[in-house]
Amino acid sequence: MASGEAAWNHGYVEANGIRVHYVRQGSGMPLVLLHGWPEFWFVWRKNIPALAERFDVIAPDLRGFGESDKPVLPEPPGRLLDELAEDLRGLADALTIEGFGIVSHDVGSFVAQRFAARYPERILGLFFFNCVYPGIGRRWLEPESVVEIWYQSFHQQPWAADLVGSSREACAIYLKHFLDHWAGEPGVFDEDFEVWVDNFMRPGNLRGGFDWYVGVGEARMQMMREGAPDLPKLEPPAYFLWGESDPILKVRWADRLGDYFATFELEPAPGTGHFVHYERPGLVNGRITQFFSGL
Repeated sequence: MASGEAAWNHGYVEANGIRVHYVRQGSGMPLVLLHGWPEFWFVWRKNIPALAERFDVIAPDLRGFGESDKPVLPEPPGRLLDELAEDLRGLADALTIEGFGIVSHDVGSFVAQRFAARYPERILGLFFFNCVYPGIGRRWLEPESVVEIWYQSFHQQPWAADLVGSSREACAIYLKHFLDHWAGEPGVFDEDFEVWVDNFMRPGNLRGGFDWYVGVGEARMQMMREGAPDLPKLEPPAYFLWGESDPILKVRWADRLGDYFATFELEPAPGTGHFVHYERPGLVNGRITQFFSGL
């Protein structure tokens, strides 16, 4: 395994009708770490050991990703987010965890918000990086944004996964673009890059990740047409550590967090891009520990 980390504690449970893979380390308050795209549980490798000194850390692969099951999309596909929230409930139930904190990024931030809206009594706190939240609204269509979000439409093409997965080289070229371009500094993933390619070349993993964009495609278009929706505020306390150099989720878009979160704190992370948890693990592990220890 990359970077010489100690052996990880892998587990599998049946949750919401699928088999979910997770890594679990430590003891204490349960923290569930929810990854984004193009990620899987291993994106947390720099965070799990440090956080496990204080917390019971659980890092699952979302459905469609890593070693978790990759069922076909629900009908209609827009139900996918609800299924992911129920996967999380099923995982927590299977592990006999009642109340827990969620640390989330990108795709995981959608799941965290949907789960918190459905089951607020089970959430001790929410910690986000570069959060995809409703207040972004039509700003997805700003000129500086449109040139960045092409992949969200590409991933919805039925042939996209076959094209990207046509060879290991093609997959590597595609992944490296995002891991370099979205990071504050290109090359930050180089030490683990072959692990990333290995993961996404596993049967079904490209399609499983791309299916996420099919599942949210209709809601994405609705937000672009109609703008930010009015929704009840999420009540659990929230903390946002937002990379200032993220080209896809811009820190200035955090200006409407107060419309959707009842209690929150926002901290910009200078010189950091989309993958704050991987790019700045020292900062991240300290802030997560401080936030959840203070609840």
